[in-house]
Amino acid sequence: MQPILIYDTTLRDGTQGENITFTADEKLKIAKRLDEMGIQYIEGGWPGSNPRDMRFFELAKRETFANARITAFGSTRKPGIRAADDPNLNAILDSETPAAAIFGKTWPLHVTAVMENTLTENLAMIADSVAFLKERGREVIYDAEHFFDGYKDDPDYALKTLMAAFDAGADFIVLCDTNGGTLPHELESIMQSVRQALKPQTGGSRPLKLGIHSHNDCGMAAANSISAVNCGAVMVHGTINGYGERCGNADLTTIIPILCAKMNRPCIPAEKLSGLKSISRYVSETANIVPINSRPFVGRSAFAHKGGIHVSAIIKEPRAYEHMDPEQVGNQRRVLMSDLAGKSNVEYKAKEMGVDLCANGCDSKAIVAAIKQMEEEGYQFDVADGSFQIMLEKFTEQFKPLFDLESFRVTIEKDKDFPCSAHATIKISVGDSHEITAAEGLGPVSALDNALRKALGNFYPDLDTMKLVDFKVRVVDGRDGTEAKVRVFIESRDQDQIWSTIGVSEDIIEASWQALADSFQFKLAKEAARKNQESPGVHAGNEQPPAPVSCNL
Repeated sequence: MQPILIYDTTLRDGTQGENITFTADEKLKIAKRLDEMGIQYIEGGWPGSNPRDMRFFELAKRETFANARITAFGSTRKPGIRAADDPNLNAILDSETPAAAIFGKTWPLHVTAVMENTLTENLAMIADSVAFLKERGREVIYDAEHFFDGYKDDPDYALKTLMAAFDAGADFIVLCDTNGGTLPHELESIMQSVRQALKPQTGGSRPLKLGIHSHNDCGMAAANSISAVNCGAVMVHGTINGYGERCGNADLTTIIPILCAKMNRPCIPAEKLSGLKSISRYVSETANIVPINSRPFVGRSAFAHKGGIHVSAIIKEPRAYEHMDPEQVGNQRRVLMSDLAGKSNVEYKAKEMGVDLCANGCDSKAIVAAIKQMEEEGYQFDVADGSFQIMLEKFTEQFKPLFDLESFRVTIEKDKDFPCSAHATIKISVGDSHEITAAEGLGPVSALDNALRKALGNFYPDLDTMKLVDFKVRVVDGRDGTEAKVRVFIESRDQDQIWSTIGVSEDIIEASWQALADSFQFKLAKEAARKNQESPGVHAGNEQPPAPVSCNL
């Protein structure tokens, strides 16, 4: 089967999504990661439109890309001028990229009503612009903007625009569903008509290479891209995580594994597919966008199982409830704990976390019953793996706390003309040592966090690698008004892991403390286990607590 070329436009079309911006340096780093994945084309931006994109292309000139052809984007020449005099086309040349992508108008509505141009001049603009770039040695990718809407309104003129680009030498003709309103069956019918109509006109002088550029306004961008491949498209445009304007672009993290693993249409090297989740997370973190857990293939929940029957089945045969091996795309299987959990869930999670369920004669059925009761009281362990591991260790009498709370006090002060200020005093014990510290914060939980860090920092100096990345409060049952029980989630991370913890109480500060304390206990236990692996002669939990680093009087 003919390989499919992937054209990534995360750095240009992706940045048109809300709240997504990349610096030139960030764009270069993303481009290098995409190149390492084996992506064939990387659209770096529109060099004639802003200084940031011009800076990116300057940086890209100094780099060597092993797999990707860096591509500059722009429009056809302006009406009434020569292509050689068009500043945007000249900016594309100045970027010195081996490939150029230009878009032109296909839909008469845009030509006459929006541009206030003539249909004849529009065809000349397309032909002149493509020829200008081809004569200067560029590979030209022509984006037929609004093609499917244009074809529905005036198929004859839409086809004329494609032929104008093809006759001028365009290497690829990309059909764009710019408004994202086309459905797969419509797309298939139109693409088949296009191929039949253009085949005799191209005369066999050179192959007509079609591409697809889909937007997701009907939730069909990935489906349309796959349908286009089935109809002969050899190039697929999209963005990592589907970032883009309005509802986004076709999501390459969905399209790539479908092509490679489901359709046997290779588009990146097979050994690179396992890096898909990593590149997804890298781009989302660089964009400062929280990853979508339910994103197919690479989302945290893509291979997560909650029902006890499901878990029992995947332990015996993963194919029973998984359409592919999650490791193929760099993901992993997750078993969630909840009131839907069964004995299989507990046993699977215990093995995953390294907790011996047989220790001290513990019964996994009793743990399941306890989980169901705690879920009834408001706990939710499917999103709190950190707290669940600590709970398992407590049930099996394997939990060895690395600190104990003796007391804390939180005060909040509000003056009429000044914002609230929060102060926390905390007393903890670590082994036989006791520590009392005080700290301020932007709120009561912030003050508690700062005080606990300050106290523990005298014993455990590695806590600066741990950051709180998310904090959520949910009312369990609102019928009791301000006396209702609340559920607090805290998500924390360090240099190599993300974990979540939970607290439940009628008092929001108490619930926050439970989640906060679990988060620190999880981190400290992880560090202790790591140090024990580095020093096998020391057993976790049996050594004396470290001496204080400094004294707080």
